[in-house]
Amino acid sequence: ISPENTPTLWRMAQRGAIGSLAVRSAHLPTCPGDGWATLGAGNFARRTIETVLETCPPLKVDLQQPDEQGALLADQRDEQKRQQQLPYGAVLGALAESVRCTTAVGQGAAIAAARPFGRVDRYAPVLPTDSAAATGLLSTCILSIVELGTVDAETPEQRARQAAAADAVLARLEAERPEHSTIIISGVSDTDRSGRLHVVAIDGPGWEGGWLTSITTGRRNGYLELVDLAPTALHMLGRESPRRIFAGAPAASVQGRPADLARAISALDDADQRAFASLGMAGWFFTLLVIAQILLYAAVIPLLRRSYRHAGPTGPRSPSPRLVAAIEVAFIAAALVLPAAILADVVPWWRTGPRAGLFFLVTAILVALLTLLVVKLPWMRRTLMPLGAVSSIAALVVCVDLLTGASLQLNGVVGYSALQGGRFAGVGIVVMGVLFAGALMASGWISHLVPLRYRTLVVTGIGAFVVVLVGSPSLGADAGGAVALTAGVCLAAALSQGGWLTFSRVAWAVLAGVVVTLGFALIDVGRPVEQQGSLGRILTQFGEGTASLTLHRVGLSNAAAFGSSALTLLAIAAAVFAWAVLMRPWGGLKRLFGIYPGIRAASAGIITATLLAGLLGGAALNAAGAAAATVLPLLTLTSLRVLEHAADRTRGEEPYSATNLADRRATTS
Repeated sequence: ISPENTPTLWRMAQRGAIGSLAVRSAHLPTCPGDGWATLGAGNFARRTIETVLETCPPLKVDLQQPDEQGALLADQRDEQKRQQQLPYGAVLGALAESVRCTTAVGQGAAIAAARPFGRVDRYAPVLPTDSAAATGLLSTCILSIVELGTVDAETPEQRARQAAAADAVLARLEAERPEHSTIIISGVSDTDRSGRLHVVAIDGPGWEGGWLTSITTGRRNGYLELVDLAPTALHMLGRESPRRIFAGAPAASVQGRPADLARAISALDDADQRAFASLGMAGWFFTLLVIAQILLYAAVIPLLRRSYRHAGPTGPRSPSPRLVAAIEVAFIAAALVLPAAILADVVPWWRTGPRAGLFFLVTAILVALLTLLVVKLPWMRRTLMPLGAVSSIAALVVCVDLLTGASLQLNGVVGYSALQGGRFAGVGIVVMGVLFAGALMASGWISHLVPLRYRTLVVTGIGAFVVVLVGSPSLGADAGGAVALTAGVCLAAALSQGGWLTFSRVAWAVLAGVVVTLGFALIDVGRPVEQQGSLGRILTQFGEGTASLTLHRVGLSNAAAFGSSALTLLAIAAAVFAWAVLMRPWGGLKRLFGIYPGIRAASAGIITATLLAGLLGGAALNAAGAAAATVLPLLTLTSLRVLEHAADRTRGEEPYSATNLADRRATTS
């Protein structure tokens, strides 16, 4: 958007409300046919059948014109049958079916304007050049959908010419628009696999200057989803949206946009660059993280075995203090990688040429600084000090980000991307794993700093704060995550004083979990339907008998996440390492749990909470993998310390003999 190349769009954007549009559909990437079908359905739909390796296929529309006024989309019924195989419940033509009459200009617009049986009420291939004819066409129906053109060229010069051509059509549309009408201008699809955020602007009465937002995007200023456009149009026309069919929510205009349009456009462009760079880098980052941690776990096995032998009555010399110190620093750094990667987005690394190199450099510097901070802390040689300090840092980083609007997570490498849609605010699933691990392990550490009778209160208090933070609609905005954390906190509190899970402990933990869960459920269900969170929506759908599609989507999402995420491999590798190495007599973890029951309680709570959060959020083992990346290096380090300390014993001045043994027994008696 520029005043020189697209003057009409610039003028309308300056006058109206603007934002970035995520064009998510039921096909990846969203090709033109998928975008137009999603627009007309108000739900995630698709028309592209084949897999797109590079560029999207040309738009193919079987459009017939049996009369002079309308048209017929001959394959509409077949396309609707294909939607029934998807877990979204999209109904093609739901937007057109919600109004009496719809006009379409262009083949793509015909896909969006066609009714479920394929009829397009009014149709023209292009906008008439005659002013009277164009005005008459746009005034016939209450809703008109006009295809302005496609910008898909490879070179910037060609793309600029295509944008200028689309702006010329928009200029004619603006000149012939009916009085007091409202225009929504938006990109509706990508043209290749390199997805980007797209333009969305609304110009008309009541939309003067502001950011666009919606409930679908967590009321994040400047963001809409493609599925929001259909309910927005119906809301403008005073029509009620088919709630069970539409997946989006009406857009709203909020204040806060810079008065200078150039600054506002620059902010949207910066968000697009950040989203594109972060999404492309996330796969590499997590893959390298998994490889590095697995190699680190393999390297520490001989050291654990050597420390265990040294703990016995006989054995080799203790491992070199320098080697032990080096491996401890390595584990501290490994546990701090994810918190440092979250903080890395404070530096705008995505604006420079070598984006990947700068991101990894910033992350490495932050890891080094945080590691140095932990190593130089007082009482560093105390057994639990590294575990407690790193866990507290991890939890603190996420809590501060949530309390300040989660700006580090939006379009972050470790957070969530607006290009993928689904989440635009609150806590993401990977960061949720870091938060759960940090908060619960920190509570277990702090519980050993207070008298025994206060341990349960400490774990419960810290856990309750994080539960509220995660479940609050204006902060974490994840009621399902709050329910999962509640289960973990209840289990940790029940085990925090040591011993086994007795019936009374289980009963109180279950009762507390049920009370908190019901509280979140009642609050969420009591809100208006369009403002409900994931927990409220699923309970409402259960009450209406329409929850099967949601459960199907969650199941498919879990299966996809399990098979495609590097964090799945890390979660499995961490479980194998903990069971086959740390839980062995020479691994040290059993001894650690026996001496420090609060750490055992926190570990049980982390496992429970992250597994539940992943399943409820459709992310499989992603939360558990992120938690393992944060807390397992700390448990390994502490287990190594416990084994080393097991060799510390007071030796007598003379060996045992029959005489002094009898004297010792007498003294003991």
